[in-house]
Amino acid sequence: MASNDKVPEQRPSASAAAAAASQQDDEPDEWDKRIFSTGCADENAKLTDCYYEKKDWRLCKNEMERFRQCWKLQGNDKRTDTKDA
Repeated sequence: MASNDKVPEQRPSASAAAAAASQQDDEPDEWDKRIFSTGCADENAKLTDCYYEKKDWRLCKNEMERFRQCWKLQGNDKRTDTKDA
């Protein structure tokens, strides 16, 4: 590799960082409990990872739609009194 070639910085994804943090303590925190109770924790992690990687919500429309559909299927609209804009 030439001296002016740059090696991209490796950063853990948001879900990898959360997994590492959860390994440090065995108890889920309040945030984790709330996310898991929605039934959409995987969709939330994928959406968060997308935003972390791309830094632009507009580039995460597919992940947002999957999260939105999961949210509705799990009945979270009624639970949280969510309104479609």
